[in-house]
Amino acid sequence: KTSFPSGMTYNVNYDVSRFLDASIHEVLRTLVEAFILVFIVVYIFLQDLRSTLIPALAVPVALIGTLFFMQMLGFSINLLTLFALVLAIGIVVDNAIVVVEAVHVKMMEEHMDPMTATISAMNEISRAIIAITLVMSAVFVPVAFMSGPVGVFYRQFSLTLAIAIVISGINAVTLTPALCAILLKNHHGP
Repeated sequence: KTSFPSGMTYNVNYDVSRFLDASIHEVLRTLVEAFILVFIVVYIFLQDLRSTLIPALAVPVALIGTLFFMQMLGFSINLLTLFALVLAIGIVVDNAIVVVEAVHVKMMEEHMDPMTATISAMNEISRAIIAITLVMSAVFVPVAFMSGPVGVFYRQFSLTLAIAIVISGINAVTLTPALCAILLKNHHGP
């Protein structure tokens, strides 16, 4: 405006940033709600405060990793990628909960220490976690290859979601078992 001739003004008729700011606010709100729900559900069913910490750590690790890959691929933060991140919040926590629950079952039924229970549980469920990760990714990756305007719109959405799912699967076979072996305690007897 400083370079305009005197008496000339401007106004913004349509500001997209307000919608993007509202979407970012919704993503953050959903993230907080997901943390609270995970905490409550895991605590109610497993009745162990340490067990609630493990899935709560899985969500930010997967989302930060997803944001890293989004930046590497040149994706922008837009309504569709934010929508993918909101969906990913609910999806990425599932694998961690499966691992924690499997370790708890081993400790409770077979009276194993956390390290042994984690190794035993992962021998049983790691192939299933990998299969779930591949199937979930297979649902979203083909959308990235669609042509035309629909393909352009949904490419970033589908790849963002697929990346979050893959990182969640990697977390479920690496980070989550390590946290289970370190953090969990066997409260079910010897």
